[in-house]
Amino acid sequence: MNKPSILWTDDEIDLLRAHIIFLQEKGYNVETANNGVDAVEKVSQNYYDIIFLDENMPGITGLETLTRIKAISPNVPVVMITKSEEENIMDEAVGAKIADYLIKPVNPKQILLTLKKNIDQKRLVTEQTTSKYQMQFAQIGMQINDRLNFSEWKEIYKKLVYWELELSESEDSAMDEILAMQKEEANKTFYRYVKDNYLDWFTLDKEERPLLSTDIFKHIVFPQLDRKQKTLVLVIDNLRYDQWRTISPVINEYFRTQTEELYCSILPTATMYARNAMFSGLMPSEIEKLYPGLWEHDDGEGHKNRHEEELLQKQLGRYGRKENLYFEKVTGIRKDRWVTDNLKNILDNDLSVMVVNFVDMISHARTEMDMIRELANNEKAYRSLTLSWFRNSSLLELLRSLAEHNVNVIVTTDHGAIRVDNPVKVIGDRETNTNLRYKLGKNLNFKSKNVFEIRDPRKAYLPSRNVSTSYIFAQGTDFFAYPNNYNYYANYYKDTFQHGGISMEEMIVPLVTLVPKK
Repeated sequence: MNKPSILWTDDEIDLLRAHIIFLQEKGYNVETANNGVDAVEKVSQNYYDIIFLDENMPGITGLETLTRIKAISPNVPVVMITKSEEENIMDEAVGAKIADYLIKPVNPKQILLTLKKNIDQKRLVTEQTTSKYQMQFAQIGMQINDRLNFSEWKEIYKKLVYWELELSESEDSAMDEILAMQKEEANKTFYRYVKDNYLDWFTLDKEERPLLSTDIFKHIVFPQLDRKQKTLVLVIDNLRYDQWRTISPVINEYFRTQTEELYCSILPTATMYARNAMFSGLMPSEIEKLYPGLWEHDDGEGHKNRHEEELLQKQLGRYGRKENLYFEKVTGIRKDRWVTDNLKNILDNDLSVMVVNFVDMISHARTEMDMIRELANNEKAYRSLTLSWFRNSSLLELLRSLAEHNVNVIVTTDHGAIRVDNPVKVIGDRETNTNLRYKLGKNLNFKSKNVFEIRDPRKAYLPSRNVSTSYIFAQGTDFFAYPNNYNYYANYYKDTFQHGGISMEEMIVPLVTLVPKK
């Protein structure tokens, strides 16, 4: 391994000989320059891992030298060292994106700490993260095999997401594989938990079962409105908890998190079921019974969520709520005055609801477009693409404005998604739906034991086309494929993000209340 290379520029470099010897003994290769011109010339001819730069030198100043160095090698970390504590010099240096700022006289330990922060950080983070996860691996494994309730499953999932995000910043790919195996094992056990308990939840009081899609407005949104607090409910379709953790630091620049919960999406974890249940406050079969004109059957493609605003109005009416409602669906196409118009509408109403489909669009585009699949070729890249969209979206611009106008925001989703890789054969008639993670129809034929079958949909409050209708749900990373053209479809959909079935990623989803920092 090559020694890390340092360029130290100071017009009194001879007085720093002890520091230089100290660093050389620690395994660093140190070159020196005693003025800015020489430093710039050295940078143009050599590669350095880090540069120490005196601010106050004869000839061109440290700040001028910094500008020239950045023009040649913009990514090299530069540490400014100066006798001056004047704020304007610090501001200029920080504005020029220095890596660190030290005040003379500096001691060897300060220099060593700066080096570890700036050029050894990745290695140290990898070592520490790997070590800490190894310590927790066995503990998480034992917890997974306990008889857990839903609250305990939420904590397991939070831990796994935490380590997934931590390890994604390290350089130890072996630990990524170990974590993936642990998540797979957790999902198998979570599937058995859901299979054993899901139907019972509909006979229990709310306190004895998970918070479900049907509970969101009654138990989370309405209490905000009772406090006369202007509120936006932001539903980001298909947003997983790990994606929320990725974008939350950006939001936290303008809002503080009042509560961060995880709730359980109903089955199927698909938009027409879970989101309609959220907005109506009813299970799908109840929607069909009470409002038959507002329920679209799940047979083929169509506008199965075109009645969301009406369903929400019905829920508000059932609970005697009189708040003015603004409802908006965002397709991802930015229009002129979009932020201004939406801000006005939100401020003019007590309750606003915005459905944003962009994350779901990424998921579908990744299946259909090779370019998007390449851009989001793994979980880390998928999160990164979500973050990139959010940072540059009109939505973030709108949220900034809402923070300034003291509007609370509830961020949630209808369901998540999981990356599938194991095809499972299923046979159904021509009326069987097309979703890869759940099927409904009559005479469904399958062999896998790892399929949750609901033969009587009424027990799960799901609509039935006829008395023979049943539902089946895939678990973990499985997906359903028909025997016809099996190999083609198995290969086409392998390694794509899908939803509708049973996994922590699809069912345990974020529900976050944000209040402006102002």
